[in-house]
Amino acid sequence: MPAYQICVRCEHRWPVTGQPRQWCPGCRGLLLSPVDPQRPVPPARRNFRWVAVPSTGTATSRSVPPAPGNSAGGPTPRYEEVPRWGLRDPRSIPDFDEPTRAEKLAEVAPTLLVATAVLFAAAALAETVRYGLLLFNRTRLVDPVALALSDAAVGSTQVLAPLVALVAVVAAALRLIRVRARMYAARGTSDPRPPALIVLGCAIPLVNLALPGVFLTEIDDGSPRLRRAIRTWWVLWVVSAVLVVVTLLWRQRDTLQARADGVILSALAAAVAAVVAVAALRVLRLFDGADLRGRPLKYRQLTVASGPVHSPIAPIEPAAQRSVPDEPVEAVGSSGGSAQRREPTEAVVS
Repeated sequence: MPAYQICVRCEHRWPVTGQPRQWCPGCRGLLLSPVDPQRPVPPARRNFRWVAVPSTGTATSRSVPPAPGNSAGGPTPRYEEVPRWGLRDPRSIPDFDEPTRAEKLAEVAPTLLVATAVLFAAAALAETVRYGLLLFNRTRLVDPVALALSDAAVGSTQVLAPLVALVAVVAAALRLIRVRARMYAARGTSDPRPPALIVLGCAIPLVNLALPGVFLTEIDDGSPRLRRAIRTWWVLWVVSAVLVVVTLLWRQRDTLQARADGVILSALAAAVAAVVAVAALRVLRLFDGADLRGRPLKYRQLTVASGPVHSPIAPIEPAAQRSVPDEPVEAVGSSGGSAQRREPTEAVVS
């Protein structure tokens, strides 16, 4: 039998006539290197291997107890039907673990923070419009349609914004667990704080004014940008909580002016809450090595010049102030006569 080439796609054997081919004439698949049955190639130098595949997909395999002299120690596979031989190995399907609900919620933490910032900004705008209607109502009557739209905007944003913010806080806490695990793994240790403590520390009121900042400071990698972002968010977070408490206490007053001032305080508290959400998103992005929009950070490296500074261009001077070079002066000899300047002469070779 002459030498042949095997197609990796259709497994057909093509005899070699002259120069070896590269593509299969039947299916245009890749042809392996020629195989000569008269001179078999050692297994270490082969570019393919035969694989036994059951003839049908329903064939079962039986295993018998290992023989006493079997060095492998494993069961010998047996088939109910004669297996066929081919070049196609069964592809192993990777076993992907289905992400849990906590992991899915942690993945959407940046999106929830953006939604929180948008809703609180809309709430601040609705409260500002409400205050403008109050000023307009001092001298004129307000259109009922405008008043109804203002009430709907204020009511919907006051309900939706806190609910989305609560979900965003839980998602950010779950995202913080993953970030802490990654940072501690880079240090060669594990997170000393349990995940339940991190979630409760971020969700329980009054306690969440201190513990989230502590959790973030513990995994600070020393970057000045990240440190400033954490401190800025921490200060804004405390200021936002104080504004919320002041607004709730101020609205307990029954005077008309106190209610109008409560609208201003509500707008201010909503605006600060929107800024807090943006600051929290920036902190999470910095831990991922990205900017506020999720793009990779670009670092600039500045080189300190140690040598003197030289101007590449000479200073410009007016023509009148330029110094004219001195003319050559004739040298006066010892005899009192003037000695003329000698011009260079060419040497003549005789």
